[in-house]
Amino acid sequence: MYQIFVEEHFDAAHYLPNYHGKCEKLHGHRFKVVARLEVAGLDETGLAYDFAQLKQYLREILARFDHTCLNDVSPLDEIGPSSENIAATIYNALQPHLSEPSVKLVSVEVWESPTTGVSYSP
Repeated sequence: MYQIFVEEHFDAAHYLPNYHGKCEKLHGHRFKVVARLEVAGLDETGLAYDFAQLKQYLREILARFDHTCLNDVSPLDEIGPSSENIAATIYNALQPHLSEPSVKLVSVEVWESPTTGVSYSP
């Protein structure tokens, strides 16, 4: 079994309306996003999955969040732009791109800082 992962990032602002503390105010992050796949075997070129293809899918998804206020971006405008909800939203957007039966999207990690992040897997 192989785990393949790629890392991308986006810059955005958000605030947590129901949180009581400094994060309830508008602030920004350079969010790091890591997508992890599990693949059982290798193809004829010796690859489990093409890194470039996975990066392209992830970049397309993250483009709608980049340089925005996440509180204004659907569905985060309704469910809240916590890192937990961001990770689940990205996971759900990435999943349909990975329809091969031998490929499983294991998790999506969202990091708000070099020392703080969340991993989502259903």
